Amino acid sequence: MRVRVVLFTSDLRVHDHPPLRAALDASDAVVPLFVRDSGIDAASFTVPNREAFLADCLRDLDAGLRERGGRLILRDGEVTDEVAKVVSETDACAVHLAGGVSRYARRREDALRAALRGLGCEVVVHDAVVTSVPPGEVAPAGKDHFAVFTPYHRHWDQQPVRSVVRAPRAITVPEGVGSAPLPKRSKVPGVSPGLAEGGEEAGRKRLTAWLRSGISAYEDRHDDMAGDATSKLSPHLHFGTIGPVEAATRARAAGGPGAEAFVRQLAWRDFHHQVLAARPAAAHADYRSQGDRWRTARSAREDIEAWQEGRTGYPVVDAAMRQLEHEGWMHNRARLIASCFLVKTLYVDWRVGARHFLDLLVDGDVANNQLNWQWMAGTGTDSRPNRVLNPLAQAERYDRDGTYVRRWVPELAGLEGSAVHRPWKLKGLERAKYDYPDPIVELSEGLARFKRARGLD
Repeated sequence: MRVRVVLFTSDLRVHDHPPLRAALDASDAVVPLFVRDSGIDAASFTVPNREAFLADCLRDLDAGLRERGGRLILRDGEVTDEVAKVVSETDACAVHLAGGVSRYARRREDALRAALRGLGCEVVVHDAVVTSVPPGEVAPAGKDHFAVFTPYHRHWDQQPVRSVVRAPRAITVPEGVGSAPLPKRSKVPGVSPGLAEGGEEAGRKRLTAWLRSGISAYEDRHDDMAGDATSKLSPHLHFGTIGPVEAATRARAAGGPGAEAFVRQLAWRDFHHQVLAARPAAAHADYRSQGDRWRTARSAREDIEAWQEGRTGYPVVDAAMRQLEHEGWMHNRARLIASCFLVKTLYVDWRVGARHFLDLLVDGDVANNQLNWQWMAGTGTDSRPNRVLNPLAQAERYDRDGTYVRRWVPELAGLEGSAVHRPWKLKGLERAKYDYPDPIVELSEGLARFKRARGLD
């Protein structure tokens, strides 16, 4: 019997899955394998929200495979060791997996090749599984990646995209391959109470509903914080329960300005992946240093804690941070406001904020999280590195009547309209009615500090 292994990583689906399709086409049986990687645990990347969402995804993936006659094989440990064990147990001739972009993913691929070579087993890496356009597929003449989004997007949009791969009808798994028990969300402590459901079935339902009733208004409403009019597909894209090729293909078929705006966001995701693939150090180091001497976790401890706990005294910032705490997710405009406040107004090292986001975000992704934080800090790919988003101006524009703030800062629910954005303006007994802190810093003071630090004053 010809056997091949399909190593699932961040592609936890059966629809539009090129490695699974290729392995099935070339063999009599496949081993659908997921390894709960001890290396990721050691890197402190395993956090409750992603662990719980992953549990949903693995159980749903197993169900999808069983519907087709297969099952998911789950192992725990170091990826290379566990894959080699499965290859030895089944005499597999090849291991198929999706290509990654992080330094860790690249090292994993190299380690698999080295370990499996002696077993006579080939490693087949498939592109355009985690991203629509593979990193490095489009690049300026003489360079290995685009450093600016607009020209990247122009080239990205002209690239031919592979066809969506149909889900298999039947899957045969060799008998006798042992598996660890599937995890359960209910066994994961410390999960955000409003965390969304994971898994391919939930992701496909959300995508279909979004294409039917949400995408047409996306261009006009994606920044409407109270309207909650974004797709909320980012966790499914991160875990690969929805493929970016299928998402882009179906959105383009829907057509219209909303679809174009949504596909542009998928391009941003690919853009960050190609930057990180070319510059893996950007996961922790400035892509473009501005010579900052940031306030650190130690020197700015009280300000950082106030920001993390949603008690900065700026309601729109605090609403954003409380949404993160409750849902393990945050509205895209809120992410910009909250991150800018930390790095530009409080002048705290972007790595502090990026770590906190990774500790809570269910869609926490090294490429997108770290490079979006650098974009806001002005040390990444932003062509205007010194831009500062005024949280009050942002609130008045994107939460005009204060609905978003009242949703997440209920102690201010008694304030009507836009007055909720400036509770410190209240006087005397009226101010005393609201158990909410005054601002931890004046915006003018924060701006002046930032300008001094950047030599802009």
